[in-house]
Amino acid sequence: MMKLLEGKTALVTGASKGIGRTIAQKFAEQGANVAFTYLSSVEKGQALEQELQAYGTKIKGFRSDASKFDEAEKLIDSIVSEFGTLDIVVNNAGITKDGLLLRMTEAQWDDVININLKSVFNVTKAASRVMMKNRSGVFINMSSVVGVQGNAGQANYAASKAGIIGFSKSTAKELGSRNIRTNVIAPGFIRTEMTDVLDPKVVEGWEQGIPLKRAGETEDVANACLFLASDLASYINGQVLSVCGGML
Repeated sequence: MMKLLEGKTALVTGASKGIGRTIAQKFAEQGANVAFTYLSSVEKGQALEQELQAYGTKIKGFRSDASKFDEAEKLIDSIVSEFGTLDIVVNNAGITKDGLLLRMTEAQWDDVININLKSVFNVTKAASRVMMKNRSGVFINMSSVVGVQGNAGQANYAASKAGIIGFSKSTAKELGSRNIRTNVIAPGFIRTEMTDVLDPKVVEGWEQGIPLKRAGETEDVANACLFLASDLASYINGQVLSVCGGML
């Protein structure tokens, strides 16, 4: 049986853990050559590179800060020279620095906007040149239900994730004529290393507010990402797919 991403080259940013890691695994499993980035988690990034090689496709991890424009350009150049092309980009890198607006510092605002939102501009701008030459490509940008409905204590995060939606809808219109699709995934409450440290009672309270009465798994987001990256979604462009168990 043909694998869904056979022969494709994909980039997943922020893939050393959590959702990004599972997406990179899913893509490699489905036949893609995978480039991925990590920043602070060097050991986890190197371990992932070794792990993914078991799937028999070309794999390479890059230590790169996508929030810096010149690093993003250098990253895309390196991927094209190493892999020959680039077909799929998943802009997944992101951080949180939560706090109520009155206590939020300028640095907390700037860090979250730069890493979550500016990185998407940087990587998309650099990668779109490659895709325009190829006259095909896919961008999948990771937003959040918080970017759709807001959340107290997360004004910076919500703004960055809402910005990703507006940016993606615009690039979908700009790049569509070149057969380049741009879509957004908005995960809800997903179990990751970040949620594992929360009080179980808090988690249970959140789960009760979800119609499916459970948190999502990283696999749920990766499956949605695989669908949007594949030819199964060849006529889907400029959309926001919420993977949230009905939270929204």
